[in-house]
Amino acid sequence: MNIHLLFDLLSYGVGAYFSLKIFKPHQHHISDENLRYAYYTIALIGAFVGAFVLGTMNLYVTDEAKEHFILGKSILGAIVGATITIEIFKKIFKIKGSTGAYFVPSLAIGIAMGRIGCFLSGLNDYTYGIETDSLFGYDFGDGILRHPVQLYESFTMFLFFIYVVVIYFKNRVYFENYIFYQFILLYATQRFLWEFLKPYETIVMGLNIFQLFCFGLILYALYYLRKKI
Repeated sequence: MNIHLLFDLLSYGVGAYFSLKIFKPHQHHISDENLRYAYYTIALIGAFVGAFVLGTMNLYVTDEAKEHFILGKSILGAIVGATITIEIFKKIFKIKGSTGAYFVPSLAIGIAMGRIGCFLSGLNDYTYGIETDSLFGYDFGDGILRHPVQLYESFTMFLFFIYVVVIYFKNRVYFENYIFYQFILLYATQRFLWEFLKPYETIVMGLNIFQLFCFGLILYALYYLRKKI
């Protein structure tokens, strides 16, 4: 089995376990069962479409897709897609408050584990960093030391997962109201920074396509966090 696929499946399994067995909401903003199932369905559709659209867009502007079409996927795209569709869904059905808090633990641990799979996949995954002579440089097999940006992101998300667990057991109300927007802010910010260490094509003001979407997520998170202060 492909090592990346193995870690993807492992991250999905661990994420599902935390969602179903540990981080159970004691209340939900959507009381109607049918509406709640529709909410989950819309979130999955948005994540699926966003993952492949943004991942493929990034490959399209790089040398990886100059000669022939390649289908890509991106966790950032999944987050963007799910967030957009859910916000539209909430507006249509007049659902108030944050509804994403209980997804955060699974997302954080899932991303942390998934990035390890990206790292172990080496050059073929096209998620490695640019060349470096720093202490953190890693040879992926071609004799060039590169930033292992996959591990940078994995470590960041593992630390955030620990923070999420502490907040969940310490202050449930704070967890439900703030943790999703804090996750979006942290993930988008750290991803924006790590992108400077990747060999992706830039398209506007020295920024690549992922950084532009990260900037949008940062503004989104700051807007809702400011509303709650």
